[in-house]
Amino acid sequence: MSVDQLGPSGRVGECVKAAPKLIFISSDRYVPFRVDVVTLFAQEMVARGYAIDWLLQSDTPCAESYKVQWGGGTVWVGRTDMGTGRLARLKKNVLAIVNEWSVFRHVRETRYDCILVKDKFIAALLSLVAGKINRTPVVYWLSWPFPEESLLLAKEGTARYPVFYLLRGMIFRFLLYKVIVPRSCHVFVQSEQMKKDVAAMGVPLDKLTPVPMGVDLQRIPYSEAVSAGEASARPTLLYLGTLIKVRRLDFVVRVLALVKKEVPDVRLLFVGDGDDASDRAILEAEVVRCGVEEAVEFTGFLPMDVAWKLVSAADVCLSPFYPTPILNSTSPTKLIEYMAMARPVVANDHPEQKLVLNESGAGLCVPWDESAFAMAIVTLLRAPAMAAEMGMKGRRYVERARDYRRIAEMVDIEFRKHLPGF
Repeated sequence: MSVDQLGPSGRVGECVKAAPKLIFISSDRYVPFRVDVVTLFAQEMVARGYAIDWLLQSDTPCAESYKVQWGGGTVWVGRTDMGTGRLARLKKNVLAIVNEWSVFRHVRETRYDCILVKDKFIAALLSLVAGKINRTPVVYWLSWPFPEESLLLAKEGTARYPVFYLLRGMIFRFLLYKVIVPRSCHVFVQSEQMKKDVAAMGVPLDKLTPVPMGVDLQRIPYSEAVSAGEASARPTLLYLGTLIKVRRLDFVVRVLALVKKEVPDVRLLFVGDGDDASDRAILEAEVVRCGVEEAVEFTGFLPMDVAWKLVSAADVCLSPFYPTPILNSTSPTKLIEYMAMARPVVANDHPEQKLVLNESGAGLCVPWDESAFAMAIVTLLRAPAMAAEMGMKGRRYVERARDYRRIAEMVDIEFRKHLPGF
């Protein structure tokens, strides 16, 4: 079956409107794994008739560039250097630019309707020039506040090379807000908060469209009957995700200690791991300090089918998001994953989380405060019927607003609105 036989929702037999042909340059390596690239574009946008070619750098050792068919079109995979030293990292960046430079040739040889650039600064500059020469519009996609992150790390003194981070942040900020965004025909951002932050730099609001994180409901093994029938033998809290230090998850351990005073048999599962051994070691030390060794289990990284089973059996899922100006503009995925499994959630008042929980009623949103977090958890543990109702509200919200089929409909509308001829 060809894509031409699929309608806007991916169903056979529907009439397909003409859709743009894109060349997509992304910071994601080949083969991409992030759902906002793989599911949204390579799956859902292709199902809507989009033809997409890709310029990506290899994620594995690669001495020669090559091309391959993937994600609805051709991928030109660039060389890389997998070394970890400074010269190797510099070489990797240079090789990425060499691959991205080929955008001039590809846009000249193929009649693309748009150049889409995600989270790349030099590639965006090259694309703007190539687009100007060939009258091809450029759309930019910003998923993370890179300039602000570099400047903050330099200011806090936590950057490995503070002067370099300071210079990089200043250069990136100038390029992003004075060159790339003004000259792109449209800009996708990660959240409503990021839209406000970018607009505060002088960008018109109507030039910005937030594309929040979602899930592919077809791949999530949710069953209302199974979810309701797999309760744990003891009250169970669950955190799913990375354990890296910047998440400040020692906060969750201290919250657990407070919850145990009210619900003595409660337990906490950390499903995931850190980037290195020290990430988990910090949490393990806090577990011992708080005297909750018997109540905490670290599962490490697990296959997703196993992780989903643990999520479905949890009484309350936790989405703590340490409040910083950088993280406040992001769109957390784990919150949506919990909701897709119909689990009640306790989260702190990060802008995106607060918005989603207010709109959905899928859980309780509290300040980044140990006592408030613990009280919310105890409230849900003592009211299982209310918790179950919140879980179902979350599932229904994801179905109508955060499934990537729904998100793709919105992205499709924005592309057609801003590209000539569609």
